[in-house]
Amino acid sequence: MGTDVSMDSAICVAGSRFIRAGFLATNCTDNLVIFINSGGEALENEDSNFHVKPDIFFQGGDVLRTDEPVIDGGDFPSIYQSARFGNFCYQFENLSPGDYFVDLHFAEIVNTNGPKGMRVFDVFIQEEKVLSELDIYSIVRANKPLQLVDVRVSVTKDGMITVSFEGVHGSPVINGICIRQAPQLAASEVKHGSITCNNCAAEIGLSSAQSKLIRMKFAAKYEKKIEELSAQCQLKSDECYEAWMSLTAANKQLEDVRAELDKRIFQNYYQDQAMEKQAEKLRDASNMYEHDKKFWVASINELESKIKNMKREHSQLSCEAHKSANSIPDLNKMIIAVQAIVAECDDLKLKYSEEQEKRKKLYNQIQEAKGNIRVFCRCRPLSKEEGASGHATIVDFTAAKDGELAMLTGGSTKKIFKFDRVYTPNDDQVDIFADASPMVISVLDGYNVCIFAYGQTGTGKTFTMEGTNKNRGVNYRTLEQLFKIAEERKEIFTYTISVSVLEVYNEQIRDLLATSPTSKKLEIRQATEGVHHVPGIVEAKVENIKEVWDVLQAGSNGRAVGSNNVNEHSSRSHCMLCIMVRAKNLMNGECTNSKLWLVDLAGSERLAKTEVQGERLKEAQNINRSLSALGDVISALATKSSHVPYRNSKLTHLLQDSLGGDSKTLMFVQISPSEQDLGETLSSLNFATRVRGVELGPAKKQIDMGELQRMKMMLDRVKQESNSKDEAFRKLEENFQNLEGKAKSRDQIYRNQKEKVNELELQLESKTESCRQLEKQLLQLSEGVKKEEEIGLTLQQKVKELENKVKEHELEESKIHKVKELENKLKERTQDFELHTSILKQKIKELESKLIMQGESLGFQSLEKKNKGLEEKLRQPTPGSAERPRVTPNEQKAWSRTGTMCGTDPQSLRRLNSSNGAMSQSSGLLKGADSLRELRRKRELQSKGIENNFLLSASLIEHKTTLQKESNKGRHIDPSKALARVTRITKLATAQRPLSNNRINREQQATGVKERDNRTRVWSR
Repeated sequence: MGTDVSMDSAICVAGSRFIRAGFLATNCTDNLVIFINSGGEALENEDSNFHVKPDIFFQGGDVLRTDEPVIDGGDFPSIYQSARFGNFCYQFENLSPGDYFVDLHFAEIVNTNGPKGMRVFDVFIQEEKVLSELDIYSIVRANKPLQLVDVRVSVTKDGMITVSFEGVHGSPVINGICIRQAPQLAASEVKHGSITCNNCAAEIGLSSAQSKLIRMKFAAKYEKKIEELSAQCQLKSDECYEAWMSLTAANKQLEDVRAELDKRIFQNYYQDQAMEKQAEKLRDASNMYEHDKKFWVASINELESKIKNMKREHSQLSCEAHKSANSIPDLNKMIIAVQAIVAECDDLKLKYSEEQEKRKKLYNQIQEAKGNIRVFCRCRPLSKEEGASGHATIVDFTAAKDGELAMLTGGSTKKIFKFDRVYTPNDDQVDIFADASPMVISVLDGYNVCIFAYGQTGTGKTFTMEGTNKNRGVNYRTLEQLFKIAEERKEIFTYTISVSVLEVYNEQIRDLLATSPTSKKLEIRQATEGVHHVPGIVEAKVENIKEVWDVLQAGSNGRAVGSNNVNEHSSRSHCMLCIMVRAKNLMNGECTNSKLWLVDLAGSERLAKTEVQGERLKEAQNINRSLSALGDVISALATKSSHVPYRNSKLTHLLQDSLGGDSKTLMFVQISPSEQDLGETLSSLNFATRVRGVELGPAKKQIDMGELQRMKMMLDRVKQESNSKDEAFRKLEENFQNLEGKAKSRDQIYRNQKEKVNELELQLESKTESCRQLEKQLLQLSEGVKKEEEIGLTLQQKVKELENKVKEHELEESKIHKVKELENKLKERTQDFELHTSILKQKIKELESKLIMQGESLGFQSLEKKNKGLEEKLRQPTPGSAERPRVTPNEQKAWSRTGTMCGTDPQSLRRLNSSNGAMSQSSGLLKGADSLRELRRKRELQSKGIENNFLLSASLIEHKTTLQKESNKGRHIDPSKALARVTRITKLATAQRPLSNNRINREQQATGVKERDNRTRVWSR
């Protein structure tokens, strides 16, 4: 309801109205003249062929735009997303003379969170106010459209419509302007000067004199009512002023009390801080005294202990001097004994090295007795697919413990193979490595070792060599054993271990540890000592088992694998792990360089069975070719041929050092137990039998010759050092003779020390004297502490007094609560006053509407002539013109328009507007005493202007003076009786209304001559 009232109060033109919705094209089709999008671009509606022009015809201002959606934006919601704001106006030209409707479109897109009153402005069309103090946010809130429609405007021959905006609070804003052709008013709608009879309802024409008389009556009547209302408003404002002054006085007293309370609190706070500082100083003084006391006691004790130590050292020096003189023969005996012990130690070292050599020889003899190439056979279990297909096992493990393996070739016939060790499918990785682990000791002793796995694809070669994370294979366990034994021998040997991982893929050597692929081809070269190596490969130094696993994992990930009919994850290359061990004997300085090759060969396969094609076929051919070359090398070694074809394949060329007579070799032959793999299994077992028959001869220790030369140089250095030691022993004898001279000098030092002790005793006495002085100072400080305690007691008494004062302040706070209650009562009274003023405003609006209705029945032409005459008189300079308030052109035009509509002169309407302004200003009286004083001063000026400009009768002037006297008396009323006085004055005003009406009627019956005389008398005054 309050929003509707504010909407109606903002509209200043009859016939226009607000619409709380967006623009609809259907409401404006045939009669459209122009529609502009303020601050935006041109828009079109294809359905209705409706066009909106861009922002034109404007002068000044800035543009606003937003991307937030507009609620209920109609057909063109984008109109309300752009706007022009600031100091601007619109001027539409080249329009045909006639009547037009102007529609204004608004939306609040900036102050989306309010509050009300942030943007308030007036709108003028043709210099005529059409909207007064428009607040868009208070009507529709933010991001919602608001239309002002049906503002009728007349266009003269100049063909121009001007729309201007003036800000009251903040900057004006407009989103769109629509101009439509207005229909012509019918002749029946235009009313002439006449009145209607109450009895017969007939229209009676009025002359100019009659209409003038009626107009004067209405003007006097409403002026009387306006004066009464203004007097009541003045009384209310005075009462509010007095109440406000009493409230400010109470607030001032409250602030004084609070300031006094804060002052006392700060005083207490500063006194507490002062007490704490004094107590802290006292504690610091006592702590310093205790610290100094402890320091002097400690220094005294330290001096005493130093004196005792000096005496003890003197006695020890004298004893040592006597002993040194007697210990010269014993020293010679000790030197002889040390030399004997050194010789015995050298003999033990020689014996230990001889025992080590014997142990190694015996161990190698045992290994050579078993055969330098040892062959272990391992059989994998049947897979789930083979078991499901019903394939039978053709391998008999009855004599497996004796190294024998029986193959069921057909029917009841068996073929027996004998190897160094046979493993059943139930044997674990631990059992496999237990038999291969002695090879690890040979590597650490300086021998080359090669361990490789051979067999058909899918028989578990990679599992035996690499294993899984939970069940590691030979590779990982070998390196783990290497580190374990190296740790056990660290007191005698130092080992440096490095690892390389290679693969032979399609007869090409690939480095699996290389971080980036390289186009350089890796080739095998022979060093000066006859050792074969591959230049350019990565040798990763490893120091613990974690680094070993990372290297093995990296090499395994880079290996080439593929799938075929036999094995889904078949290895398509020979993977070769090379472990290089460099050992140094700390006892004799011997150095060795040995290698351990751990080779996982690719699986041998029959092309007819695997049915591979393309790249897989090429891989299979190269694998079979390299394995065939390995068989040729084994055959040549078995027959002890003079030429061994190592260079026929990259695989055999790399293994030349291990397959020759300088190394120890172990082969794992992997077989399948399934009957469908009988041919491949027999081929693998026959090849293993041939390998087992190869005799390579005794292995040779790989001694580093360069290290031997270093050892010889070290021996020479040791001889030189022994000679220097003999020279040093001679010098020791000379030093011993010098010691005797030093002992005599120490006696002299002892005498000097005695003198120093005497000096220290004198210093000790001075220190004790200073301690006594410190004790005296401590007594003085204790007396000061007692004084501080007395001061503390006085401060406690002051604190109690302050607590009593705080209680008094609490009583004063209770008084403050009473003051707050008075404030609440005053707020209630101001609310009643605002309610009363709203009732008075409503009555004034009713009077205005009645005045408009009655003014329409009068003749408009005669009133216009009279208004023009009055305006000309007002423009003429008069003696009292300096005291009249100035009238703006807009106000004159508004007065003339209102006078034409209501049948009253502009000065009376101006007084009505001034009274309304005074009533609207009275609602803000409680904002402060300064604003109230300013308001009272303005009202006095307005009252003077009203007396000079309005035509009043003598009786009305007398009545006004009496009301002003009563209002001046009412200013000294007690605020507590303000509400009762308001009601009493209201009753008095209502009781005086009939009297004022009778008085006006009597005055209206006077002649026209008397009216002219009175008018001239008032204007001359």
